[in-house]
Amino acid sequence: MAKPTPRLMRRRALLLEQSDGHPIYQFSLTGEELQTVADISRVSRDDTGKLIGYQRAEVRRHVEEIAAYLDSGGVIFPNSIILAISSEVRFVKSRGPQVDDGPSSIGTLEIPIPRPGQPKPAWVVDGQQRSLALLKAHNKSLRVPVNAFVTDDVEVQREQFLRVNNTRPLPRGLITELLPEVGGILPSRMAARQLPSKLTEQLNLQKDSPFIGLIRRASSEKNRHAVVTDTSLVAALAESLNQPTGSLFPYRNLATGETDIDAIWAIITTYWRAVSQMFPDAWGKTPSKSRLMHGVGIRAMGRLMDRVMPTIDARDPKAVQRVLRELELVAPVCRWTSGTWDELGGLDWDALQNVPKHIRALSSLLIRTYVQAGAARR
Repeated sequence: MAKPTPRLMRRRALLLEQSDGHPIYQFSLTGEELQTVADISRVSRDDTGKLIGYQRAEVRRHVEEIAAYLDSGGVIFPNSIILAISSEVRFVKSRGPQVDDGPSSIGTLEIPIPRPGQPKPAWVVDGQQRSLALLKAHNKSLRVPVNAFVTDDVEVQREQFLRVNNTRPLPRGLITELLPEVGGILPSRMAARQLPSKLTEQLNLQKDSPFIGLIRRASSEKNRHAVVTDTSLVAALAESLNQPTGSLFPYRNLATGETDIDAIWAIITTYWRAVSQMFPDAWGKTPSKSRLMHGVGIRAMGRLMDRVMPTIDARDPKAVQRVLRELELVAPVCRWTSGTWDELGGLDWDALQNVPKHIRALSSLLIRTYVQAGAARR
């Protein structure tokens, strides 16, 4: 009995020959088509303990974020899915003259469609979260680019998986600087940093900002006057904006998405202007000469802001003077440029580092001192 003719998925494709035995095909698929021909090889071990597969588990939040973007309209999705594809595929070169483009050809790629219970001819090497999001999205007709290399060897697949995922992530400072310029739907982690990134940008540019020209950005690394790391300031602002105990939190309406930017700006500039006046010898110096401008100082003083500012009307003409009166309570324990932090076990002034342990310790010292001295003053 003759074997049944296999069903085929035919797609226009570009063949690129890089190495013998492993041709590369570039084409496009929808999410449903991708599911039809490709599996995700989850990393696990068999009954004997042997490692099988190579893909990490699904990251549900990441998948939902991508799906939400795919359904948002006006989608631009150039990120390609990388597949390892079986040698069972067949490439039929197009007839007629071809453009002389080196070892590449245009034609039709024929991919076997497996019957129920049969193994699929392709495996996702990179882009599993994107491929799952394509299935979850309501926009089923969206086609995405696919790059596929031919191999039947799982070791080759695993090697390529490691190489693709071994690239260095974007520097945090670069992301921080780019976020204010990005519109549309962002992943939740980036969206939470977008407003503080915008505020940091304005703090570096606006004439009424005490930080004008002092913030170090990816695009201005050679500015010798820039001494404050933007990521530390973004983290301090994000904490105040996103935590219910933050002094900036009440000015965001999470239900409607509305934000009172003017009120937030007044609080930030009033507080930090007072800080610059309270500690003039420590303000504007490099972190190696002033722990106030160091990440640990920015984060700790940011947390102190959340204690000081709720009782002060930042739009009052005398607001800076009122903040200065509050900062006088903590000034005696501060060792920004010399001496030792006696209340922190005698640490030298420059021994504090921008690490969670030291940020917590300095924040606790400043807030505890502020609360106790305030109670004694009353």
